[in-house]
Amino acid sequence: MPRVQIKICGLSTPATLDAAVAGGASHVGFVFYPPSPRVLAPEQAAALAARVPDRVSRVGVFVDPDDALLDRATGSGRLSAVQLHGVAPERAAAVRARSRLPLWIAIAVRTRADVTEAHRWHGLADRIIYDAKTPPGALPGGMGMRFDWRLLDGVAHPAPWALSGGLSPDNVFDAITVTGASMVDVSSGVETAPGVKAVDKIAAFLQAVARA
Repeated sequence: MPRVQIKICGLSTPATLDAAVAGGASHVGFVFYPPSPRVLAPEQAAALAARVPDRVSRVGVFVDPDDALLDRATGSGRLSAVQLHGVAPERAAAVRARSRLPLWIAIAVRTRADVTEAHRWHGLADRIIYDAKTPPGALPGGMGMRFDWRLLDGVAHPAPWALSGGLSPDNVFDAITVTGASMVDVSSGVETAPGVKAVDKIAAFLQAVARA
């Protein structure tokens, strides 16, 4: 297994999905949030997920989903984990029980106090995603924003974790060096426009992580 795992999130076409898999991504992400330019219908995601070999995990990304959407997206049996944004622990526990899948929790970070919020998820989250906190009214992720990576210095993480938020082929090597992240998560940093992934940018990101 590579030293640093990589999730390419918000994939929506066979070509970009195949590029992520061929280049060595350990995880691929499918977005189920209608306001996002990366949103997929559950049937679209299932068709893409069918192209993914078993060695690559398939993560469904949700923002406070209702049960109907959750059931449609997880019902195909092709997702490996559920990633949640914007939910309380009680709802997250219900989602985990309903989906019967490992639970990833996104923590929106601007200050050190935000980082300590991760401890609320001890024993519930199977993975923590530290992402940049976006402005009120903006999408909760995929905005190309980053936080001060030094906020993670000396943190006792309550679960395995990944670094997200504003990562790109140009800065991911430095991000890994500063934080010691063993997983990185990218979306807008490998796009030419919101929701439009680029095969060459995906390849460059994967190659940059491989050098870390």
